[in-house]
Amino acid sequence: MRRPPPVPGRCVSGLLAVVLAAAVAVLGAAPPAAAHGTLAMSTPATGATVAEPLATVQLYFTERVADNAYFAVTAPDGGRVDDGWTHGSPAPLDKPVREYLLVDGKFEPREYATGFPAVVKLAHLPAAGQYTVSYLSVASDGEPVRGTMSFRYTGRVTAAPQGWRPPTTGPDPSLVAAAEQHETSGHSAPQASGGSAAPAASPAAPGAAASPAAAPADAGNAGDGGGPGWLGWLGVAVAVAAVAGVVGWRHRAARAGGPAARWPWSRRPAAGRAVRRAPAARAAGRAKSPGPKPRPATRGGGPRRGPAGPGEAPEPVPSGGPRLGDRGLAVVVGGLVVALLAGFGLGRVGAGDGRAATAAVGGSPATGSPVAAGDGHQHAAGAGAHTHPGDGDPAQAQVTGTTVSAGGYTLKPVTRSQPAGVNVDYRFRIVGADGRPETRFAVVHDKPLHLVVVGRDLGGYQHLHPTMAADGTWSVPLTLKRAGGYRVYADFATTAADGTARPLVLGVDHQVPGAHTPATLPAAQPRATAEPFEVEMVGTPTIGATVPLSFRVGRAGAPAPTLERYLGAYGHLVVVREGDLGYVHVHPDQELVDGAPRFWLTAPGPSRYRAYFDFQVDGKVHTAEFTLDLG
Repeated sequence: MRRPPPVPGRCVSGLLAVVLAAAVAVLGAAPPAAAHGTLAMSTPATGATVAEPLATVQLYFTERVADNAYFAVTAPDGGRVDDGWTHGSPAPLDKPVREYLLVDGKFEPREYATGFPAVVKLAHLPAAGQYTVSYLSVASDGEPVRGTMSFRYTGRVTAAPQGWRPPTTGPDPSLVAAAEQHETSGHSAPQASGGSAAPAASPAAPGAAASPAAAPADAGNAGDGGGPGWLGWLGVAVAVAAVAGVVGWRHRAARAGGPAARWPWSRRPAAGRAVRRAPAARAAGRAKSPGPKPRPATRGGGPRRGPAGPGEAPEPVPSGGPRLGDRGLAVVVGGLVVALLAGFGLGRVGAGDGRAATAAVGGSPATGSPVAAGDGHQHAAGAGAHTHPGDGDPAQAQVTGTTVSAGGYTLKPVTRSQPAGVNVDYRFRIVGADGRPETRFAVVHDKPLHLVVVGRDLGGYQHLHPTMAADGTWSVPLTLKRAGGYRVYADFATTAADGTARPLVLGVDHQVPGAHTPATLPAAQPRATAEPFEVEMVGTPTIGATVPLSFRVGRAGAPAPTLERYLGAYGHLVVVREGDLGYVHVHPDQELVDGAPRFWLTAPGPSRYRAYFDFQVDGKVHTAEFTLDLG
């Protein structure tokens, strides 16, 4: 049997060129983030411990903040201690900050070495513990500048000035509207900080649609997630040079027809070694062919190269080596791809050193890591920046669950109603754009899917965990005691073929037939009962600003109970908006702060909300419910 013809050099060159173009296109597809006016450093620094009383906190931004910018300082007891703010004099930054601006359709880097401080006055320091500064502004390019920083105070208590009262005002409504409108346009980006610790990877939502932050300028940084750093482009350059060399070598060899057209690895025989045939084949050759046949000439006039036929003299292989086989071609192409990806990975590693981000909706004061909102989730330390803005309505920028379809997926329940007081098997599927049930889900907080049920009057809250059959059908026992309308939320993250995940929340209506009298929403109070415990909410939710909310669990006449981790955390907070039932799932810090679970909430807009705080004691889960009146 004759061997297949060798792979032509131009085919190899073309294939390598296609591989190179595709890889370069992939590397260039991730543009730098368009962040501007970001927080660069602060005094005291983020996460610092301060032992002496402070009169001010200074936040240094890469440009002067808006005159109507909002600043609030929250004390460990949840009260505000800020007493106004003023613009300070520009000063050099401890470390330059690089930001990327979109200019004429292209991202251009700009480096800032000067900080523009906002000086926030502190009225007093009422207790030792963690103090948080929340800020909200809009940069000159329209980007929202929103986040938090914190420090721990261990010094003596100071008294408030005579006649001073804690401020109760929130951000200027026009400022909130401007920030939210820009986020819903799809341009939101986390804000970079040049002086904080780098954020950790997200265990909560791996691979979620990221909004990379601008990076501080140092030797290896070109932006966080905005593209490869200089090491990455060095890897690309090396791969380009390798491809160019291979293509040029093959082209010259093909024109010359010389030994350079051969590759040094092959399973064909080495130079000067005869092609051996079986004895039967040799005998047949002697019988049929008394002498060797002339070999046809190639177009260039030389002898045709190929396997020896019956009775032919064996063909010596040129000293340069044999032709490229299928395995060799695969090795070459694979090696170039690996070189490209390795260069890109090195660039990402180089870009990650010494960098920090504060997300568009706030940062964890303890570590500088982001608190992301926009996909119905607001994350605490280590969650990684990711946003999925709303679709045109600023009030929808940070809530979800108001639609049955989103992100190419649809929530399809088997039934849409059930009788009151009867335990039924609630079944549903998550269906993709191709009409097939999705079966690949990421495990988030110990479960691949969380099912939350809330009545339209914000009563009857349940947090359930269904199981999935092999065909993608989810099921869970569900009992609804009262007649009326309900909203069922499927809170999950799908897993793509490459292992990345995207968090989504889908919502669908569910009915319990019968006479229904909506329950009256309780008045807003900082305390709630979750028998046998009393829970105090510490902090003041603020429209448009990221603020800390802590929940202190106690029991009358007894020591405070020991909180246990539930679904991987010391508590979970679900917030649902009255009316459209917009949904926000807020994740806490990984550890207790001053003995209590702490969450970072950005209230989406004016309305009343119901907040459901889940916590576990002695293996049993309890829920404390609070009304938030932000109308």
